[in-house]
Amino acid sequence: MKKISICSIILLILISISAFGQEKIDIWSGKIPGAIEDTSYKEIDLINEPGRYRIMKVKNPTLTIFTPPHGKGNGTALLICPGGGYSHLAYNKEGVNVAEWFNSIGITAFVLKYRLPSDSIMTDKTIGPLMDAQKAMRVIRSNAEKWNINPNKIGVIGFSAGGHLASTLCTHYNEKVYNSDTISAKPDFSILGYPVISMETDITHMGSRENLLGINPAKKEIIKFSNDQQVNENTPPAFLFAAEDDHTVPIQNSINYFMSLRKFKIPSELHIYQSGGHGFGLAKKGGTESDWPKECERWLKAIGML
Repeated sequence: MKKISICSIILLILISISAFGQEKIDIWSGKIPGAIEDTSYKEIDLINEPGRYRIMKVKNPTLTIFTPPHGKGNGTALLICPGGGYSHLAYNKEGVNVAEWFNSIGITAFVLKYRLPSDSIMTDKTIGPLMDAQKAMRVIRSNAEKWNINPNKIGVIGFSAGGHLASTLCTHYNEKVYNSDTISAKPDFSILGYPVISMETDITHMGSRENLLGINPAKKEIIKFSNDQQVNENTPPAFLFAAEDDHTVPIQNSINYFMSLRKFKIPSELHIYQSGGHGFGLAKKGGTESDWPKECERWLKAIGML
């Protein structure tokens, strides 16, 4: 059995207190549409280093609700999709920590623990994460009164491959990936951090593409999940940010999505920072990339979400 250090155990306890101290709910009731039962497929929690808590092999997708301090909520809500190359979820860095920051500006946050693409538990792994994202958005919107949020002010934020999922939700919210009710799954706005947008070979993150679409995807699947090619006049506004020295996900992903939004005159902003690399989350090290939260807050005010 692999040994776990005392520090890792303490960190996991602290993360659990933070992540699960508020309400947590299953997003599906009963069997998940298109699910395959595999008893050997079990969720894995990993702590590789202090502050880095990852989840793999998610089988039961959940939402954990983070509410602003009493009296500070402004009615806006945000669905959070952590990244991880569609192989794991960077749950605290791009989930819990982000939720707590948005709480500080009055936004109710919902961290989505979504299923990662897997032929073991899905009849069609290409739509598994999107199913969870659509369902999560519908759950949030249908319970807006309960959580004191405005059903017309619900956005989505995603990082890296989570940014791909968020942009997929923004461009495929009407796709019938399961038998859903009439509640809209469309986000009212999106925030995309160093996102994977395209599945095209020259600019995609190949790990994310292979995990989602397989090793040799058909051209029609590449186009379908290249979300810059799926933008239309109904796509929600977006705030995008990335670093020029990102050697994992080329900034052309963000640029192409922004240019597609611009083509349809959709209110959006793109911030490319000189440095920061990939996966900087809230960027607390003090570089210029650490400005994105405040710049995002100003943008949310500009589009009437704060």
